[in-house]
Amino acid sequence: MTGPPTGAGVSTEKTGPLAGLKVIEMAGLGPVPLAALMLSEMGAEVLRIERADAGGSLLNLPEEYDLDHHGRSILRLDLKRPAGAELLLRLAAGADLLVEGFRPGVMERLGLGPDVLFQRNPALVYGRLTGFGQDGPLSGQAGHDITYLAYAGLLHAIGRRGAPPVPPLNLVADQGGGAMMLIAGVLAALFQRSLTGKGQVIDASMIEGASMLAAPIHAYMAAGLWNDRRGENLLDSGAPFYDTYETQDGKHIAVGCLEPRFFTEFARLLPLDGLFVGGQYDKSLWPAMRAAIAGRVKEKTRDEWAELFAATDACMAPVLSLVEARHHPHNRARQSFVKSGRLERPAPAPRFSQGPQVLAAVPTAADRQPAGILARLGLSEQEIEALAKAGVLG
Repeated sequence: MTGPPTGAGVSTEKTGPLAGLKVIEMAGLGPVPLAALMLSEMGAEVLRIERADAGGSLLNLPEEYDLDHHGRSILRLDLKRPAGAELLLRLAAGADLLVEGFRPGVMERLGLGPDVLFQRNPALVYGRLTGFGQDGPLSGQAGHDITYLAYAGLLHAIGRRGAPPVPPLNLVADQGGGAMMLIAGVLAALFQRSLTGKGQVIDASMIEGASMLAAPIHAYMAAGLWNDRRGENLLDSGAPFYDTYETQDGKHIAVGCLEPRFFTEFARLLPLDGLFVGGQYDKSLWPAMRAAIAGRVKEKTRDEWAELFAATDACMAPVLSLVEARHHPHNRARQSFVKSGRLERPAPAPRFSQGPQVLAAVPTAADRQPAGILARLGLSEQEIEALAKAGVLG
């Protein structure tokens, strides 16, 4: 396998498994920009279309930290003007993929829905990502990760017994059920297009994507191995051997020794009474087992436990902060975090054996200059000047 990106990741030539793929990203928030970033770092040429009057990012991030812009050319268009919509139609005619995350009907009202774009480019793959899908009673409703998890039943399942549900950052619905499912969908459609020559629409929704991530949990429930009560199951802090424990210094370790052989190793090193080893899955022993583990863990610091369990199969890990994770020896050996200027961020993932990975760079002036971008896309100097005079270009 190839290693992580080298240097600052700045490249003038796209490489990777998607090199040559032309992507139009309709600017939005959250999962669609993450999907576009990943496509760019896999080699795709991404053109981000922003509103002509677009302001800064939601959190007013400086450009060097704004990953929604890295690895793209950025073109601001007034799509409400006929000439602006016509320009996007023309750009889409030469693209392989368009991704958008607007509410249902927005692109259609601009005259840029898939039916219209397919007339110009029947091979276009049109990826759509919404919270609730393109139809249904909630399709037009606003929401965020926590909203979709609530409707998917997953928020109810995350947290401790007797405590309120806990939002898992915005990783499950937005990024896992949203960005990752969108990428899976468009790559599958691109493969099918290689066989049929025809594009299609991908209707990805975060509520359904998050639900798909939980498909095994639904299977466990159907088999009678999981109940619908939070904090009482094998993977939701209900089992004492799959939970976190506070250490002597107020930090935490994560215990995840589900299999008996791993639990045996954990119990030997802790140490833990042999009664619990023989009755690992006897739920009547779980309260006493939890108390015993908690008591022992409090006797050492987090790092002392990490050293004791290092290079074992006990499935114990120190709970690292985001900053600490960047400096862990394994992550440093793999160069799992890389620097781009003053930004230190996760390296592009996954890794590929053919060709180097390229870290998406901060846009240059040329990446934002409308005349240069449109000239590279085949427009003449006269056409670009006319668009500028018409107020189409931001």
